[in-house]
Amino acid sequence: MATATVNGLDIYYEQWGSGPRLLYLQGSGASLATTRNLIDPYAAAFHVAAHDQRGLGQTSIPPGPYTMADYASDAAGLLDHLGWDTCRVVGFSFGGMVAQEFAVTWPERVERLALGCTSPGGTSSSYPLHELADLDPAARGAAMIELIDTRFTPEWMANDPASRWMAEVATAGATVVKTAEQLRGEREQLEARRHHDVIDRLGRITAPTLVACGRFDGIAPLANGELIARTIPGAELRVYNGGHIFSLQDPLARPDIIAFMSAT
Repeated sequence: MATATVNGLDIYYEQWGSGPRLLYLQGSGASLATTRNLIDPYAAAFHVAAHDQRGLGQTSIPPGPYTMADYASDAAGLLDHLGWDTCRVVGFSFGGMVAQEFAVTWPERVERLALGCTSPGGTSSSYPLHELADLDPAARGAAMIELIDTRFTPEWMANDPASRWMAEVATAGATVVKTAEQLRGEREQLEARRHHDVIDRLGRITAPTLVACGRFDGIAPLANGELIARTIPGAELRVYNGGHIFSLQDPLARPDIIAFMSAT
């Protein structure tokens, strides 16, 4: 547990595990306090660093607007603070967007790259989550369920207890009552997400890249992952049986990603 002063912010980060150095970038609204359990498996194979991104968790909530370039610069500043010239980078959802922005800006710093359930922006953007921000927490959580996995209709959920549990875990944050300042930080992140667009720059990425997608993802549709994989030179596409949380739904997903990132 530590804080780095980067770009005028106090960025809260943690590092744990041993092995090759890996930067893990989290999704919209996520903080280490809420999702570290999703990162822990990587620490069995890597020396992991992860941080609360600007506006979230224990990191500063500076005045907006924020840009995707800001988020990528924060990640680069954290690596400078750690003394990491290069590392492997994993990004899921919004974290995958930051990872793309980071990799097109500093391709020489990325040893290997994994992009999960994410989109390149432009005309191939992820679902506009900012449009849900004004809903009350219960309505927002309900709307998220079918976006997380397009199969998650009421009929499906009634007959699949495992899916109900996963949906409850994935949407738990949507129903938490937050302060006005916390909500502002989340809205600033969603606004930056809305303007994400790297499609014309993905060809700059030089690292071996895995693009991992859920077949039933309503937030980052499979077609968007397919486009990323076609555009990054030599990228490999893998499609899993699940939606936006395919890494929890398909038992092959996480071991595949870890194995890909462990290669030399």
